[in-house]
Amino acid sequence: MKGLVVVSAAVVDLSNKVVVITGGARGLGAATAQAVVDGGGKAVITDMLEEEGAATAEKLGDAARFIRHDVTSEGDWQAALHFAVAEFGKIDGLVNNAGISAGQFLEHESVEHFRQVVEVNLVGVFIGMKTAIPLMRAGGDGGGGGGSIVNISSAAGLTGLAMTAGYGASKWGVRGLSKIGAVELAEAKIRVNSVHPGMTYTPMTAPVGIQTGEGNYLGAPMGRVGVPEE
Repeated sequence: MKGLVVVSAAVVDLSNKVVVITGGARGLGAATAQAVVDGGGKAVITDMLEEEGAATAEKLGDAARFIRHDVTSEGDWQAALHFAVAEFGKIDGLVNNAGISAGQFLEHESVEHFRQVVEVNLVGVFIGMKTAIPLMRAGGDGGGGGGSIVNISSAAGLTGLAMTAGYGASKWGVRGLSKIGAVELAEAKIRVNSVHPGMTYTPMTAPVGIQTGEGNYLGAPMGRVGVPEE
């Protein structure tokens, strides 16, 4: 049917896998947590949005947990990942999804805002990877070590987009960090990949005025924005 997006409930078998998802309270993160649970896995949702995060975990049932988490804090990362191990015994996957957007033209962007965006979007990913690696080596993938780290970058990490100084720079950085991690961690059977979504309708992007439905976003080959479930 024209305009209808059909998404499979369980695309991948994640039976007995434990996946930590940052920024999991809503949007892409919540859809990722849903996909993990639909695939038979356990989802540990982290976010600064406590009420929304707890509600998302409750909706997913006993296969999900929530913990408040500031991705720029090393202490919070230690607490979140050890919480995941305490609740479910191990970590098989980490989805670094938490991020912030908004920006100005380069000459008008404040140094303070640029640093804030890079701190959340890039440094947060670095701290997460650094903290998760020893735990994944020890107990991921059924106790033999290994697993998967998925870093959510953006189409802005593949090309130059105006008014995205901090955001674009951070997403290019996530792409590079993922490639470095993939090379370094192959011997540990830990896969590292970056994902580069185009414009997707989420609570973060809604304020810019995008609309869903075919023909409402001609900048994409399909003529529409994506939805988190895709």
